[in-house]
Amino acid sequence: MPTYRARVLSPRSPEAVDYWEDGVVVVEGELIAEVGPYDGLPVDEDLRPGLLTPGFVDAHVHYPQSRIVGAASGPLLEWLARSVFPQEQRFADDGYAREVADSFVEGLARAGTTLAMIYGSVHASATQILLEALEARGLRAIAGPVLMDVDSPEALIRPPELALPELEALAERWRGHPRLQVAVIPRFALSCSVEMMEAAAELARARDLWVSTHISENADEIALTCARFQAQDYLEVYERHGLIHARTVLAHCIHFSPSEWERMAEAQAVVAHCPDSNAFLGSGSMPVGEVLARDIPLAIGSDVAAGRSLSIPHGLAHAYDNGLRTGTRLDPRRLLWWGTAGGAQALGHGPTGTGGGLGAVGRLAPGYAADMALHPVPSYVEGEDGALGALLFDADRPRPTRTWVAGREVYSAGAGAADGGAG
Repeated sequence: MPTYRARVLSPRSPEAVDYWEDGVVVVEGELIAEVGPYDGLPVDEDLRPGLLTPGFVDAHVHYPQSRIVGAASGPLLEWLARSVFPQEQRFADDGYAREVADSFVEGLARAGTTLAMIYGSVHASATQILLEALEARGLRAIAGPVLMDVDSPEALIRPPELALPELEALAERWRGHPRLQVAVIPRFALSCSVEMMEAAAELARARDLWVSTHISENADEIALTCARFQAQDYLEVYERHGLIHARTVLAHCIHFSPSEWERMAEAQAVVAHCPDSNAFLGSGSMPVGEVLARDIPLAIGSDVAAGRSLSIPHGLAHAYDNGLRTGTRLDPRRLLWWGTAGGAQALGHGPTGTGGGLGAVGRLAPGYAADMALHPVPSYVEGEDGALGALLFDADRPRPTRTWVAGREVYSAGAGAADGGAG
């Protein structure tokens, strides 16, 4: 039952945090047993002046793109054709997929990310390799191969009669795993036929799988989608084919109409907010006030590789800037909530979610999973506001030095991290 002494920062709600300048966290097995002010009793490790927080949640990240960070060949559709699709074709090679999976998973752990929703390439074998790497490292994830059967490079087209049985076999292979789940991921409407989307929705219903896709990211993409499917708006395309519900995570949502926001709220679908990539590709700024006004679940996505870092605090800083651009000033406490407990709840790992059977994720509180990150915040930073500011907005602050999942250390800066992760 290890006991850690440190500065401790944890979300309590979207408006409040728990903070102890000199705190203690007691871990029993996979769960947090106690947390609070230091009581003078012996501890196993004194981590001061380090700052201990929950591990971070990344709601949208692309494992096959982790080696093309900074490939600024956008906007979106041009960037996909020039940079992304040629890279993703390489994942037909299992050796290459394994090399990238190992460095990508290392990068997540090094960034303090303990739960992620991850897009693969079209290759089910590459996703199997990713899941094996995640299992070996000990991280939590929801992952799947992307589905693409039309208007894509020939090497990346997988028709429904091939792609869906492969996906179902993956789901069966990983069914019941305590930390890992398989997701249904139609890449976006322009790369999927009606048959693919309907079959994907049916598989998700039958297997109770998460669904994730891209939506309303780029003006040209929206126009092409609505014209091809003769739809009044982008969301209608997915609604028609049964892809919108409370276990759907939609990345971007930048250019929604008021009607689309209302229907998102009714469906209780989740927004994966990717402000760094939205800016990098020039796609626009999501009106986060619309999300807040309707209490729509939201989690932050790094969206590597259009996003430029696996660091969720980096993404949260961009979310703050995005809020200012769209007329909403966000409290740092809400940002922390989105990057930890709120993101975990949005992905079904909250107090009422499945959480892999290991307890809820995203807070340092009794009964929660001991998913934690240790940050080298300087000793001169003091108080709740100082800790929040340093964690979220000091871009020169070093990355986490240690990361734990379910009480097990999954990363230590002193353990000789492998080169090549996108962290």
